[in-house]
Amino acid sequence: MNILLHDNGKHLKFAPLTLTRPVGNLRMGMFTNNQRWEMYVPDAQISYVTEAYLSKKYPAVIKEDNFFVNAACIPSRDLVDKMQNLETGEAIFQGEEWIVFRGEHLSLDSAKQTQIEDVVVLEERWHLYQKNAEVLAADFATYTKGKSSEPLSATNTLIGDASQIFLEEGAVVEASILNVTSGPIYVGKDAEIMEGSVVRGALAMAEHSALKLATKVYGPTSLGEHCKVGGEVNNVIFQAYSNKGHDGFLGNSLVGEWCNLGADTNSSNLKNNYGLVKAYSYETESIDATDVQFMGVCMGDHSKCGINTMFNTATVIGVSANVYGGDFPPKYIPSFAWGGSDGFVNFKLDKAFEVAENMMGRRSLVLTDEEREILGYIADNFSH
Repeated sequence: MNILLHDNGKHLKFAPLTLTRPVGNLRMGMFTNNQRWEMYVPDAQISYVTEAYLSKKYPAVIKEDNFFVNAACIPSRDLVDKMQNLETGEAIFQGEEWIVFRGEHLSLDSAKQTQIEDVVVLEERWHLYQKNAEVLAADFATYTKGKSSEPLSATNTLIGDASQIFLEEGAVVEASILNVTSGPIYVGKDAEIMEGSVVRGALAMAEHSALKLATKVYGPTSLGEHCKVGGEVNNVIFQAYSNKGHDGFLGNSLVGEWCNLGADTNSSNLKNNYGLVKAYSYETESIDATDVQFMGVCMGDHSKCGINTMFNTATVIGVSANVYGGDFPPKYIPSFAWGGSDGFVNFKLDKAFEVAENMMGRRSLVLTDEEREILGYIADNFSH
């Protein structure tokens, strides 16, 4: 089965996270969405239909027989079963929203339609954290079915059904309080929950991620590979290789890859008047009203903030930004901005490359030519 995860015109809906990746590569629950498709359809070849500047790193593999999939759709067993029964020229819709089309080229106008219900389709970037509990629980049930967890150390206190916690080989969890009554807890290979942590599910920790000493997690929260998190977090998704290693609160937030939040960074996630928030839109290039009450920070890849940084409700930070200084910075910080409440200057591209190389080198990874081109495109088009 050749599956193409199609951005479907939503590239800017999920920015700044999607400035550096296709919609189909976003993380929520236990996986990125392409990993989730790999779980449901292990023999599939998966690629992306995305923006031209991303296509060298994320190329589309188009064959005579393809399954074009709305990349903002979260797969389920029911959907996969219906997909496998599609004939060429047929499509699956949920209401007016297309989900899957089978054919050589995407052609929905003349497609014979089959309807499906109860498929999660993301419409806005904040849906990633709003729907994280639902998706994480479904991922956990599907992934752990028929598998056996590593034993949980007796030094821990477990509240709830033991079947709702799963530890992979090499996972380390000691002297922590783990509550699975509101959602499952998954601890990936060689991941660690350090002593004194208090976790209320749902929580998913990918391999080599860590909760630092005495971390408080209110769930539903997802940590990508090699993320380190401390302090207090509530309903946050970290893509991968990012750190919030110290005290400070982060809630209802989205953090990209290769980000670092300095010690005692705090974000507001609720306005003092308890009203609906306004947030920067990359589609309109303005701060627009939303229908959301809780929203913290959305931070693009390779961005950083200094110690004691304070973020206002619904702050949006682009790619390769560096935020520091006293007082609250603006609610929208463009890509490659360097500064804080006193103003910003442009972060030069060669210096941004140097910082990225230094951070990635600690994980024995390199900044590829394709990634340099992507960052260069962002610097030219999203740094103002």
